[in-house]
Amino acid sequence: MAELRQRGATDKELKHQHSEDKGSETEGKERDGASDSETKPEVPVSADDTPEVLNKALSGLSSRWKNWWVRGILTLAMISFFFFIIYLGPMVLMMIVLCVQIKCFQEIITIGYSVYHSYDLPWFRTLSWYFLLCVNYFFYGETVTDYFFTLVQREEPLRILSKYHRFISFALYLTGFCMFVLSLVKKHYRLQFYMFGWTHVTLLIVVTQSHLIIHNLFEGMIWFIVPISCVICNDIMAYMFGFFFGRTPLIKLSPKKTWEGFIGGFFSTIVFGILLSYVMAGYSYFVCPVEFNNDSNRFTVDCQPSELFQLQDYSLPSVLQSITGWTTVKLYPFQIHSIALSSFASIMGPFGGFFASGFKRAFKIKDFANTIPGHGGIMDRFDCQYLMATFVNVYIASFIRGPNPSKVIQQLLALRPDQQLHIFNSLKAHLTEKGLLPALEEAA
Repeated sequence: MAELRQRGATDKELKHQHSEDKGSETEGKERDGASDSETKPEVPVSADDTPEVLNKALSGLSSRWKNWWVRGILTLAMISFFFFIIYLGPMVLMMIVLCVQIKCFQEIITIGYSVYHSYDLPWFRTLSWYFLLCVNYFFYGETVTDYFFTLVQREEPLRILSKYHRFISFALYLTGFCMFVLSLVKKHYRLQFYMFGWTHVTLLIVVTQSHLIIHNLFEGMIWFIVPISCVICNDIMAYMFGFFFGRTPLIKLSPKKTWEGFIGGFFSTIVFGILLSYVMAGYSYFVCPVEFNNDSNRFTVDCQPSELFQLQDYSLPSVLQSITGWTTVKLYPFQIHSIALSSFASIMGPFGGFFASGFKRAFKIKDFANTIPGHGGIMDRFDCQYLMATFVNVYIASFIRGPNPSKVIQQLLALRPDQQLHIFNSLKAHLTEKGLLPALEEAA
């Protein structure tokens, strides 16, 4: 017994010594300035942001049903606002996308400041917003030059900015890079580089994706509205099916997500995408690309719709013919493409939400912010939209978009006369060699 007591005392001494060594090691790290990166994430827990009016009206309900009604009411309000900005036109939509992008950036950067306790870092908040300005200048400048070449060439200041756009963008970014290096402070090096990386990853996720949304919008508002609406529909229907029928957990990152909600949301979104595409494809306002009209000095969405938005007859499979009694059906070709868009929104789109859930769990927060009661922050509503925007842009480039004759002509007109003559002679020789030029002359 005495031996056991002695051994126990020895173990206690070793544990005590180990704790003292660990404490002295931590103190040494703090003296060396390395403790800034070892700080545990501490993000303030957001309080209940439900408006007092709703709290009083729903006070008799359980928390589960109260949350259901709050989310439902705010969802209807957001959908109504979405319809309103669609009515205002593509340029207003572009500004709304920019505002959403800035708000999402602010929410993610604020989390970084809170997690790493970096409020006192010199110039870092200013540098984060400066980099956002630089990246937006680069992307929006590229977009304006690409889609509104005529307007750019007509105005002298815009023509100069367009010609040296990439050099100016690089110079602006290089200035921010040098400012960051000059702001490095002893004992904060690691923390500052953490935040530098945090800022750039946020720019990659938020700004690049919102830039792709703008590109989709300028191809025609239908490429903007249908994908976004499919994501919204999938989110709502997955929540509804999961709320009423959900029993089987889908993924550990989001315990409330269920297989019942996932499957119900998938089929609902497919049907919704086909119906919405049918309604919108018949209006040139939604299907025409955004262009600048020199005569009226306005941005217009008026054109002759392409074959993609003209009704065509499609033969039904024999199985469907026996069920419906129809041999053919009239559809817009875009409706077939909408099946691919709604399928991606239902199957891959939620992974954007799962990614955001993993991010929030990593830093022990419930939402990115408390901007929208019952929904969280703006980023909580757009986590799937950014992934969807990338897919739509890749899909258009791969399967839809072809060479644009009007843009080629605009670029040719901007060349010197000798360059235009050279291209004319080269094109004439090419058409003559193929035997097309005589036919064209006879037609003329």
